[in-house]
Amino acid sequence: MVSERLKKDMDFIIELDKMKSIMRQTTLIDGSKREDDAEHSWHIAVMAMVLHEYSNAPIDVCKVIKMLLVHDLIEIYAGDTFCYDVEGNKSKKERELEAAEKLYGMLDEDKGRELRSLWDEFEEMRTNEAVFAAAMDRLQPLFSNYYSGGGTWVKHNVTKEQVYNRIAPIEKVSDKLWEFVTNLIEDAVRKGYIAG
Repeated sequence: MVSERLKKDMDFIIELDKMKSIMRQTTLIDGSKREDDAEHSWHIAVMAMVLHEYSNAPIDVCKVIKMLLVHDLIEIYAGDTFCYDVEGNKSKKERELEAAEKLYGMLDEDKGRELRSLWDEFEEMRTNEAVFAAAMDRLQPLFSNYYSGGGTWVKHNVTKEQVYNRIAPIEKVSDKLWEFVTNLIEDAVRKGYIAG
């Protein structure tokens, strides 16, 4: 007989398949399609594995990866809010908190609390791990936009100031990564991908 705990775990896992249907504004670098939330989460988790050595502070990379894998799960119910969408961002926090209660509430209390705690830590950005995770979350779309010829930057007439505000966590966690991305941004401005 299947335990209630295992049934909840399986229901939660099946629910996560919906991540593959949450489309983001950002396209793949080759421009062939918009990426989905699952692709984004996978990509930034691998980025953390590869780039953690550039962190200015010591971090628990396994914890960072866990955060990155759960940070967008709530978008199954809250949807993806484009980072430069002023109107959509007004209700984002409320929608995401409600979604977190619903999604993490599907699991038994201990598992739900563990995943919710990782999500809360990511959102609060108070630990080295959370800020590094946020930096990976901001870095990946920057690559997509730059290497696709401007992507959503061009489509939405995004300014240099908006991009720098968005990627601010990178400056906090890594001098080397910050130097790399500022060179990309300045080049993107020169190429007309970002409004000056």
